[in-house]
Amino acid sequence: MKITQKYRVNSPKVVHETIEGEVVVVNLDKGDYYSFMATGAEIWEGLLQGKPTERVFQEILERYEGEPSQIETSIQDFLAKLEHEELIVPDARGALLSETISNAIAENLSSMQKQPFEIPTLQKYTDMEELLALDPIHEVDDMGWPNVKQ
Repeated sequence: MKITQKYRVNSPKVVHETIEGEVVVVNLDKGDYYSFMATGAEIWEGLLQGKPTERVFQEILERYEGEPSQIETSIQDFLAKLEHEELIVPDARGALLSETISNAIAENLSSMQKQPFEIPTLQKYTDMEELLALDPIHEVDDMGWPNVKQ
């Protein structure tokens, strides 16, 4: 795992929301939307907090039981899929989460009982591509919205 590699959400073309543990992400350029839960949601949250991938990996190892090499490969595969779908991009900016807060989180995680590791999966949905790509606000002439350009 690349220790210094960080990612950020590819905004403004990507929007996301977490609802009851499920992360829903929409790529506004492509019109695709995605869903992931459990470890995928935890990885996403780590990226949102500006954590390097090595820190995300360590926190997952502390929380879940499993073969470290399998967990690392699963996280790398999940990140590669997110990057391939243009949901995240490499980020050269500094971490947003202080080391003190990260250490406190790690201490809390170590006192918890470990759960079995679940491979993060990215569910992709394309059934709304045309609707999301329509974007009537930008597809108008002098007529104005909500009249769609012919």
